[in-house]
Parts: sequence; C-alpha cells; structure tokens
Amino acid sequence: MTIEIDLAERRRSREETRVDPANSRSWLLLSALRDDAFDAAQLSRADQVILDCEDAVDDSRKDEARAKVLDWFAQGGRAWVRINERGSQAWADDVRALRDTDGLLGVMLAKTESPDQVVDTAQRLGGSVPVIPLVESALGIEDAVSIARAPGAFRLAFGSGDYRRDTGTANESLAMAYPRSRLVTASRIGGLPGPIDGPTVGTSHALLREQSADGVALGLTGKLCLDLETPAVINESFSPSSADVAWALDFLADFEASGSVIRDGSDKPRLARARKISERAALFHVNPS
Repeated sequence: MTIEIDLAERRRSREETRVDPANSRSWLLLSALRDDAFDAAQLSRADQVILDCEDAVDDSRKDEARAKVLDWFAQGGRAWVRINERGSQAWADDVRALRDTDGLLGVMLAKTESPDQVVDTAQRLGGSVPVIPLVESALGIEDAVSIARAPGAFRLAFGSGDYRRDTGTANESLAMAYPRSRLVTASRIGGLPGPIDGPTVGTSHALLREQSADGVALGLTGKLCLDLETPAVINESFSPSSADVAWALDFLADFEASGSVIRDGSDKPRLARARKISERAALFHVNPS
C-alpha cells in the first residue's frame, strides 16, 4: 500500500511539472509490450510518453499489447498511444478499446497519408481526443498541408525511418531537409504547433545533438526518442540557449526603452524572434547567461 501511494504521489508531482503537448520537446516512444518500463517512462525526463502498439509489436501480439496499455491506464498511468494505420483490423481494435479510456492523453496515427484518416480516427475516438498524424511516406509528405488542416489534427510528426525506406533517401541532413521543411510549412499553414522530428538511430549523444540542431534550424520543435537516456539531451537541444535568452531580453528591454517604436526594417523580425525566445525560456525555465 505504501509503495502504491508513493507511486501515485510521484505521478501526480510529475504531471504537475510536465510541459504541455503543444510545446513538448521530447516524445519517448516505448513498446506497449514493455509494461515493466511504463512507470519509469512516465516519471522520466521525457515531456511526453507514447506507448507503441504499432511497429514495436508483432501482429500476433497486438491484443496482448493493447491489454497491457489498458491495464496500466486502469492503475493510474497516463500517456499517448501510437495506434495502427487506418484501414487495418488492428486500428479498428485500437480505437474501439481506447475510446473513453481514462489515462489516454491522445493518439499518434501511424502511416498517415490523407486527412480522411485523421478525421475518421478522431471521430471514432469520440471527437475530443487529439490526434498526431505520423507522416511516413512520400504521399503523406506531399499531402501534409491537407493533413495538417484536418479536424482533429493536433501536431504533425515525421516517421523518418519509414520515409527513407519508402523513398530511398539517405539519412543525411541535406537529403532529409525537404520532408522536414514540408512538415514545418504545413504546420504553419494548418495553424498547428511546430512538428515533431523522427528519432535518431543509435546512442551517440553527439549525433543526437547534431540531428536535433538540424531539426531546430528547419523549424521543428520536438523529437521522438527511443530510450530513457535521450530525453534530457533533446529537451536541452530544443530549448533556447542561455545566450539566446540573454540576447532576447536585452533586445526587448532596449526596444521598450526606445518607446517601442520600429526603427528600421529589421526590427519586426527581430522583435518576433525575441518574444518567441522569451516565451519559450519562461516555459522551459531557461535563464540568461
């Protein structure tokens, strides 16, 4: 009983400090079969946790994985769930089981290629559950604007591994710039928060920082990850640096001291950037250097 009370208190404390999904940086993707790690994931540094009922689960074990998720939710767990692609029997089973389930924060829809798939998923879940379309193919990338505008779409995510498999694209920053930029542009047009980048394959923190920096430069604002060791690195990479915060605060102070009057053509874009950095610094508790 003491252990259960302690876990409940730790969960409550973690939820009180969790970054909201619209601004979340690190999205930890964990196999729905690994119920022994669900609590550790929820209490980790990850801004959000996604229990994966799709690619991480063999077809023969879908029912088992879904049952583990529902059982954990019944015990007070809270997370997102990656559900199977629209049109599959597993998708139908997923949305039927998850509808009106306490603990479900939202779903990530695998292999999204059209807005109809998003709308259908949102409706089958009751109309109020946020849906993150995971765009993983050439067709999905090209229809990203329509997907972003679909009712129920909450934030786009990039399935970079399947995209490379679909297109033969190399896992290099230049080769992956186009699909990432498409998702950034589509999110802006659709009025969504910045998209979530695909995971970095491997355990090298140097590579993770490099690929995170590529995403930040292109306008992505979050990243999927596959283990408990990487959320802290992602959170740092997708937060403004102390030096950027110092510049933003200095610029805003100088602008206010000048009477908040636009002085030349560079002021408006710099003002917008300074305000954005200041907002994110406050959200992520980043102090100026």
